[in-house]
Amino acid sequence: MIILSHPTANQNVRQTALALAQANLLAEFWTCVNWREGGLLDRSLGVAGRVRSELRRRSFPPELTPCLHTHAWREWGRQLAGQLGWSSLTQAENAPFSVDAVYLSLDQRVARRLATATKVDAVYAYDAGALATFRAAQARGLKCIYEHPIVYWRKVRELQSEEAELEPEWAPTLGALADSAAKLERKDEELALADLIVTASTFSKESLAAAGTVRAPVRVVPYGTNSSGQARSPNEAPKRLRVLFVGALTQAKGLGYLFDAIARLAGTVDFTLIGRRVCESVPSPALLDKYRWIPSLPHAELLAEMARHDVLVLPSLHEGFGLVLSEAMSQGLVVLTTPHTAGPDLITDGVDGFIVPIRSAEAIEEKLALLARERDRLLAMQAAAAHTAAALTWENYRQGIVQVAREVMKKGATP
Repeated sequence: MIILSHPTANQNVRQTALALAQANLLAEFWTCVNWREGGLLDRSLGVAGRVRSELRRRSFPPELTPCLHTHAWREWGRQLAGQLGWSSLTQAENAPFSVDAVYLSLDQRVARRLATATKVDAVYAYDAGALATFRAAQARGLKCIYEHPIVYWRKVRELQSEEAELEPEWAPTLGALADSAAKLERKDEELALADLIVTASTFSKESLAAAGTVRAPVRVVPYGTNSSGQARSPNEAPKRLRVLFVGALTQAKGLGYLFDAIARLAGTVDFTLIGRRVCESVPSPALLDKYRWIPSLPHAELLAEMARHDVLVLPSLHEGFGLVLSEAMSQGLVVLTTPHTAGPDLITDGVDGFIVPIRSAEAIEEKLALLARERDRLLAMQAAAAHTAAALTWENYRQGIVQVAREVMKKGATP
């Protein structure tokens, strides 16, 4: 039996919880907020549809109810401080309601729980939120499964440091450069304590080669998607190519290079961005005003917006996976991304998408111009993308998670 923990429980975490629960391996699932859809508070927010929609992202399927435990106060503090604009309580790494504080608080709570938990064989925790749990688990002789859903911090810092020199105006959006030495040391100790490491992409796995503390085998279990779109009709193809970007508005996503490419294609494409700003001044309001910008959308509306576009571009410098890639493909979009994402694991270059070098506005422009010019090829690649996405299921992901969990608990992890 396994105790699983994650503060915000995003989509891949929920799928992991479901996988373990369905396999009768989940003893407890610890998170911060369990919003009860249909409950009294949920019903009372009837006039605040957007707020309610955001909160419902923190609700869980009934299968997980028997295993759910919450440690909510610090996360509610973070949400409230954010709504009130009290950034001094949330922005700094050591602020009382920062994301880091939320992760550390839940980690410490789960570690305390292990002192009294019985009939538990392993813990499953995530990057930056596992150290106290792993220390407590090791003291009891429990196995430690570590999910590393991002790119290893040394590779991230290398790429972001280079980028800050190449494109200094975008440097304020490169948040990883502000991580403290103490935080990075915790990450390395988490890796050192793991009995098995799970990543979602080959690039994420390869980045761990720079981590001298890794002693555990690393397994790649790609994320999936439940989404499925309708087949595109040739009659639906508009005159102008509809290009979409989804993600935080940061240069870590290669956004500056995409802006440059779009500017060169002025008059031939329509461009939409969906994502929150990480810096008030970059990208500038004047730049964003040139295009259609949506800061945030609920998941169902995001998928509907994807289906109204032709191409998703995610030219990231580093990405542990890039869930929007598989979701966009499921909606029949051609995906254009870099080798520093899960793109090479998902895409056959030139068939259902394109892999372009990082930091290349020219390559992005070339591929978008090709798709704008050759409409038959666009439609063929869209159909191929939807076909590929049909095999990228969460069911396959859940099966992979159960397989690695049983491996580490029953046999011990072997390289």
